[in-house]
Amino acid sequence: MRPIMLVGHERPLTQVKYNREGDLVFSCSKDNVASVWYSINGERLGTLEGHQGSIWSIDVDQFTKLCATGSADYSIKVWNVCDGRNVHTWKSPVPVKRVEFSPCGRYVLAILDDVMKYVGSVNIYEVKRDPETHEALEFVEEPIARIETHEGLAAAQVAGWSTEGKYILVGHKDGQISKYNCYNNYEFCDSLPLHKGNVSDIQFSPDRSYFITSSRDSNSYILDVDQLNVLKKYEADCPLNSACITPLKDFVILGGGQAARDVTTTAAREGKFEARFYHKIFEEEIGRVRGHFGPLNCVAVNPQGTSYTSGAEDGFVRIHHFEKSYFDFKYEVEKAAEAKEHMLAA
Repeated sequence: MRPIMLVGHERPLTQVKYNREGDLVFSCSKDNVASVWYSINGERLGTLEGHQGSIWSIDVDQFTKLCATGSADYSIKVWNVCDGRNVHTWKSPVPVKRVEFSPCGRYVLAILDDVMKYVGSVNIYEVKRDPETHEALEFVEEPIARIETHEGLAAAQVAGWSTEGKYILVGHKDGQISKYNCYNNYEFCDSLPLHKGNVSDIQFSPDRSYFITSSRDSNSYILDVDQLNVLKKYEADCPLNSACITPLKDFVILGGGQAARDVTTTAAREGKFEARFYHKIFEEEIGRVRGHFGPLNCVAVNPQGTSYTSGAEDGFVRIHHFEKSYFDFKYEVEKAAEAKEHMLAA
């Protein structure tokens, strides 16, 4: 895979996201500017300027009309994707660690950090939209719901929406996963002690019926949304910062690496700064992609299944378009199953 190197950020990347069509990549970093790129060639479409601190999170709605960013400057900003205008700003009492649009695009969840005597919460904001054009009509200033840290759990670190926005799944700093029912006043449903360290990422399958987690404990899990059952486990040899599930092929991609302060040599191989590909079903590592000179802080896969993007501590974004060998790869058992199907069909 020949990567496209995107140079535009001055500090470590914090998150990368594709839009639903997969033709745009949105990136943010510890500098105060977010960027929008064409995924096909890496050309920068534009920048989103206005934050006064590190941008921890970025997301785009399913219509590619609005983009949201959460920052250390105590704000959540919403941008018009077409022209890069800041169309609304929600103020926060503390830094905002994560933002994500609901599948319908009418709500934004935001994780408020547990600092300065604030207990930490997941706030839900409403965006009133035209039902025909999906243009934003009004941004409701006050959050319509505030999910405060449940008893027995540490503060939230990451979160995301399940199918049709029915549930919110939250990853916590103590390694636990919790679930809240959006159809029943965001009521707490269940929690599961999963990781031994901070949950660093949650990303969903294409149909949002199951999701993958990652953690600094070097493990990644796939769980189903309904029961929070652990379906698969992937073990890496380094701390993990991000994980995603590929469409089209049964793979998962894990990103991480040793923290810079823990690496005694500058060699990238020593720090394990690679994207790791695992077979989703068989839980075995099948390949690695090198290139970054620091830990991978975020990975995202194109919803169309044709590429993936990684952002790292080195300040670079790399887009990798999958080649024919990626799509042709099969385990022997998969080849045998296909051969059996052809025989039965004949």
